[in-house]
Amino acid sequence: MENSGRDGAYRKNQKKSVFFLIILAIILVLTVLFSMWAGSYDTPLKELILGIFGQASDNKINVVVRNVRLPRICTAAIAGAGLGVTGCILQAILNNPLASSSTLGVSQGAGFGAAFAIIILGAGSAANGNFIIPVCAFVGSMAVAIVIFGLSRFCQISAESMVLAGVAISSMFTGATTLLQYFADEVELNALVFWTFGDLGSTDWKEISFMAVVVFLAGIYFILHRWDFNALLSGNETATSLGIHVRRLIIINMILCCFTASTIVSYIGLISFIGLVAPHIVRMVVGNNHVYLIPGSMLAGAVLLLLGDLAARTLISPIILPIGAITSFLGAPLFLYLLFKGGSRSC
Repeated sequence: MENSGRDGAYRKNQKKSVFFLIILAIILVLTVLFSMWAGSYDTPLKELILGIFGQASDNKINVVVRNVRLPRICTAAIAGAGLGVTGCILQAILNNPLASSSTLGVSQGAGFGAAFAIIILGAGSAANGNFIIPVCAFVGSMAVAIVIFGLSRFCQISAESMVLAGVAISSMFTGATTLLQYFADEVELNALVFWTFGDLGSTDWKEISFMAVVVFLAGIYFILHRWDFNALLSGNETATSLGIHVRRLIIINMILCCFTASTIVSYIGLISFIGLVAPHIVRMVVGNNHVYLIPGSMLAGAVLLLLGDLAARTLISPIILPIGAITSFLGAPLFLYLLFKGGSRSC
């Protein structure tokens, strides 16, 4: 009887999780369509959909959709999915509910690397800038990852202390980026402001395709190792007893998370809190089961960044607000809530 009750509860939770993922997918499709429609160029939705394929009756609609709105929407969806899933995995491997690429300083390290490439190496105007900037961003993010891994591995610091260390690392790299701005000329400074504000409208299809490949392959890898992340929930000793090489799992996934986050940051700039907010929204419904948590985090991240971009474009249209500011307003209250919730439990 007890086993049948457990099986019934598991199936019920499974159905609820699958249903929630379907709802998220539907919300994502509706958000994409609404983002396609919203804008200063008022057009029927049917014409906008035809414009995706270049079949709209007015050629101006084809140009607006294919050259302006669709690239921006694809960038937001792909970047949001990537940031959402990296936050989910970082929280799993570090056993820290407050971990994400932005709260741990990984994004800030990537931003400093990109700034270094633009100002010191002159990649902002160089023909090979599209290669140098992502490489430098990855190096900057990996520098942060090495420090975080060292603190968690050798110093045995707590989850709360790791977040505080992330705040210190973020502050250090933000200060270093500001110093680079001080010595930049006008052209370099304009390019560097991109990293501070975040921008979803500057990517071309080549960059979008590269981001999509990185996020897709990372997502597939994470999904294939979903049971390993579930095992980590029971502790490193339990995971080891199940045949999982915990240290290798942590290192590989840390590198993959940093590479994914740095790729996104190198193309769209600093976008905060998506990686923190998305997994927690999904976790409130599906729990800690990474079978559903990983794809759910990708869907929720895509939806959140699309909604943030929609707000940025429509709040005081035709002025487009910086997306980084919008996501910070979205994520900061939840970050504070999680901190105070954790503090109240320990009291």
